[in-house]
Amino acid sequence: MNKQLEIIDLDHKYRSSNSNNLTLKSINISINQGEILGLVGPSGCGKTTLLRLIAGFEIPLNGNIINSGKNISSSTLVLPPERRGIGMVFQDYALFPHLNVWDNVCFGLKNRSDINRPSWLLDLLGLGGFKKRYPHQLSGGQRQRLALARALVPNPSIILLDEPFNSLDQKVRIKLRNELPQILKTCNTTAIMVTHDSQEALAICDRIAVMRYGELVQCSSSLELINEPVNSFVGEFIFQKNVLEINYVNDKPTSLIGDLKIKEDYFNQEIEEIMFDNNALSLEISDKNNSSVVAKEYFDNNVVYTVKIEDKFLRINDDIYSKINVGMKSMVKLKSNQKLKIFPCRMNATTL
Repeated sequence: MNKQLEIIDLDHKYRSSNSNNLTLKSINISINQGEILGLVGPSGCGKTTLLRLIAGFEIPLNGNIINSGKNISSSTLVLPPERRGIGMVFQDYALFPHLNVWDNVCFGLKNRSDINRPSWLLDLLGLGGFKKRYPHQLSGGQRQRLALARALVPNPSIILLDEPFNSLDQKVRIKLRNELPQILKTCNTTAIMVTHDSQEALAICDRIAVMRYGELVQCSSSLELINEPVNSFVGEFIFQKNVLEINYVNDKPTSLIGDLKIKEDYFNQEIEEIMFDNNALSLEISDKNNSSVVAKEYFDNNVVYTVKIEDKFLRINDDIYSKINVGMKSMVKLKSNQKLKIFPCRMNATTL
């Protein structure tokens, strides 16, 4: 596939900051034409800053951003946003309140007499019958569609989406995130989307770039993130996996919930952490307790408890009719025959 965007050794630091800390550190990503890339990570990790650099609103400290083979950003050259052929959908939509739907969509067109593409996009996005309405007369989902249509009308090579579904209710979010990939593929548009919702990224994106402390941790497909996370942070952040540190007592591995016993002989590889899902733990009320229940979440067929052990929080699936409640002291154990991922060697193991 053809490369649409290349980000090479990119560093960034806000010039108004007195700190020497970099906002972004040596970011390297290549994005293929027509691909949808998700940017995820904790707040403050640099996702939106990276998006602003691609859009041309920020200047790199070092490195280059290349779009369709053309250098559009470096420490000495920053092509203005309007000359990049890149569209952007902001969190607040940034619609013009005094313009109706049709005039909002056509605002960025150089040739205002060409009505075919805006008409096609409004029909594609289900807004064909709302051309004379103003933004305040639209629902949240319709305003989001309008912002997307306006960004797509100039036929940009890339569209940037900054948490596009952040202010929508859950039902509308799910509907739009199911529709977005097909809309972008129909327009043959490369897209980069910032989101705090890892499930959103997994549902929409071809690949996901996981960021932390201004660095790129991993950029992979959903399946690769599941099967081959580069470290425990990826599994913990993206899939809400449980992670426990391993210590050694008399050369035997132990953790906050007891000794670690696995079928494989990996102990000579200096195990530092284990990662496992919510089903690998059992929770019961016991006089011999090692934890306390701090949260109880209801889902369709089960509950998920959050328990605290010292300064560590673990999530545990249980039967929906479980009588364990918040505030109770509890005993957490690893079940037998449960799959673990072991770090730093990134190997699979099974509990005894």
